[in-house]
Amino acid sequence: MAGGGTVSDKGGARAELYEHRITSYFVFACIVAALGGSLFGYDLGISGGVTSMDSFLKEFFPEIYKRKQEHLEETDYCKYDSQILTLFTSSLYFAALISTFLASHC
Repeated sequence: MAGGGTVSDKGGARAELYEHRITSYFVFACIVAALGGSLFGYDLGISGGVTSMDSFLKEFFPEIYKRKQEHLEETDYCKYDSQILTLFTSSLYFAALISTFLASHC
């Protein structure tokens, strides 16, 4: 039957299969999901900010820093087109994924 309900054998009255109520488990799961999304966005902003800092680029990616200094008047779009820098940024998220599995066993 459409709508998720069934017809009861007792008097032809309808009985719902599932009771629709908000439980404490549901609220907790929503809070955890919202915090996970917030932390992912925060992490994305921090790692993007750090990888564009001059001091970070001077220390770890000097060739990108030189290229950035040559094109100061241009926009930042496609200025950081280094495969090594991209691999570094991606490895941060991969390390976070692996560490969540390891932390869940502690």
